Amino acid sequence: MQGREYEPLNPNPPISFEDRRRERGRWTKPLPIVSTLPAVARFVPDLLPEALRDYVFDVAERQQSAPDFSAVAALCGLASVIGNKVRIAPKRNDDWVVVPNLWGAIVGRPSAMKSPAMTAALAPAYALQDEMRKGWEEECKDIAADNDLAGLDAAEAKRKAAKALKVGERDEAKRLLREASGDEASEPPCPRLIVNDATVEKLGELLNENPNGLLLIRDELPGFLARMESEEFASDRAFYLEAFNGDGRFVYDRIGRGTVHIDNCTLSIIGGIQPSRIAPIVRGAVSGASNDGLIQRLQMTVWPDDRASWKWVDRRPSLEARQSFDAAFRHVRDIPTNESGEPTVLRFSDRAQGFFREWMEEIQREALSGALASTMESHLLKMPKTIASLALIFELVEGDGRGEVCEAATLRALEWADYLRSHAARLYSAGQTMTEDGARLIIERRRQLPDTFSARDVQRKAWSGLSDRDAVASAIEMLVATHHCREEQTQPGSTGGRIATAYAWNPALSGEG
Repeated sequence: MQGREYEPLNPNPPISFEDRRRERGRWTKPLPIVSTLPAVARFVPDLLPEALRDYVFDVAERQQSAPDFSAVAALCGLASVIGNKVRIAPKRNDDWVVVPNLWGAIVGRPSAMKSPAMTAALAPAYALQDEMRKGWEEECKDIAADNDLAGLDAAEAKRKAAKALKVGERDEAKRLLREASGDEASEPPCPRLIVNDATVEKLGELLNENPNGLLLIRDELPGFLARMESEEFASDRAFYLEAFNGDGRFVYDRIGRGTVHIDNCTLSIIGGIQPSRIAPIVRGAVSGASNDGLIQRLQMTVWPDDRASWKWVDRRPSLEARQSFDAAFRHVRDIPTNESGEPTVLRFSDRAQGFFREWMEEIQREALSGALASTMESHLLKMPKTIASLALIFELVEGDGRGEVCEAATLRALEWADYLRSHAARLYSAGQTMTEDGARLIIERRRQLPDTFSARDVQRKAWSGLSDRDAVASAIEMLVATHHCREEQTQPGSTGGRIATAYAWNPALSGEG
C-alpha cells in the first residue's frame, strides 16, 4: 500500500521555552525625550505707545533681559495707577463695564533678569507712592499742630469760663467751654499704591483705605500661588478670584477684626516665576485638580525665549526715555475724577468698536467649538476684559481720558491679543514639559534606584518636580512609552502579599544591548 503524505496540522514549528525567553528579552531602541515648548511671538516695539517704548527697550538692552518683562510689569503698574477711576464699556449699549486692572506673571529661568527688569519698570509707581507718603506725613504734621492749638484754645477757654463763673455768668461760661470743645482731628491712614505681602484681611482694610485700587508685587510669585493651592487658604483664594474683575465686593468675618466690607476689590498683580515652579500649578489646572480659573486670570503672563547671545553693555540710561516713561505714569495719575464721584466710563469709537466686536466674535466661536482644551478655553473667555483694559490704558497714556477709545489704541490692544495668546499656549504646555523633564531626570539618576524599581522608589527621592504621585506616574509612563524601561510584575514572597508593579531598565542605557 502506497504511503500517504500528511500536511502538518500546524505549519509553524513550535516555539521552545528558550525561544520565548529570548523573545521576552528583546528591547526596542529607546526614543529620545525632547522638551518642545510651543513657539511664542516676539515682543516688538509697536506693541507699546511711544511714551513707554524707548525706556522698555533701553532697560532690556542695558540689562540684557527680555523686553517682555519690563513691558508687562509697566502695564500692570499703569493699571494700578488708573485703578477704578476710569473704566471702559466694551459694548455700545450694554451695561458691561470693565475695570482696567491687570494680572501678570513673567516666566523665565533663574538669572534671566526678571527681578531687575520688573524693578526698573515699576520705579515710577514706587516714586508716586513715596510722594503720597511724604504728602501724608506733612498732613499729619499739620493735624498735630492744629490739635496742639486746639488744646491751647481749650485751656484759654477754661480760664475765661472760670472767670465768668466767679462773677455769676454761668451761661457765658458754658458757651465758652462749648465753643472750645471740638474733637481732635485724627490722622488719616497712610495712602498706599503697592503691597508685597499681606494677609487677605489686611489687604481688605488697605483696599478700603485706598479705594482706587492697589498693586500686589511678588518678586517670587510661586509662594503666593502655592498658598492659594492650599485648602487652608481656600477663603483667600475666593477673595482673589473675586478681585480679578476689579469691581467686585467682598465681606469677611473674623473674630479679631470683626466684619469688614470691601466695596471695591480692585487689585492688579505682577510677579516673577521660574518655569519649573509654574509647571506643577499648570498641571493642576490642566488635570482639573485646581481648575477654578486662578491660573487663567494671569492673563498678562509672558514666557519669552532665552536670549541667544549676551553682550557687555555699559552706558548711561537714556534720560529722555526715562522722563517720557515717568511722565506716562504721572499723566494717568493726574486724570481728574468725575465730578459726580462716580468712575468715568469710556466707550470705543465707531471703527474701534467694529474691530473689537469682530475679534470677540471670533474667539467666542473658537472657545465654544469644543476643539480646545478646557484650560485654554477658559483663558480665551477671560481675554475680552484684558484686551478692553489694554485698549483703555493705551488711550489714557496718549489721550486725556475724557473722549473715546480710538482705533489706534484698540488695534494695538488686538496685537497684544495675538502676542499673549502665543504665550498662553506655552504656559499650558508646561504640564507636559514637566513630565518630559521628570522622565529625563529619572534617566539621569537611575543609578540611585534599584535595578528593578517602583514608582514609590522614585517618589521617595523627592527629586525636583517628582515629589507627588501623579508627577511620578506620568514621568514613568513616558519612560515606558519611549522604551527606556518596561513594566514587570513582581511575584509575592513566601509570606504572601499582592502582586506589585515594578520597572526594569532597557539594557541599552548601560551599553548592554
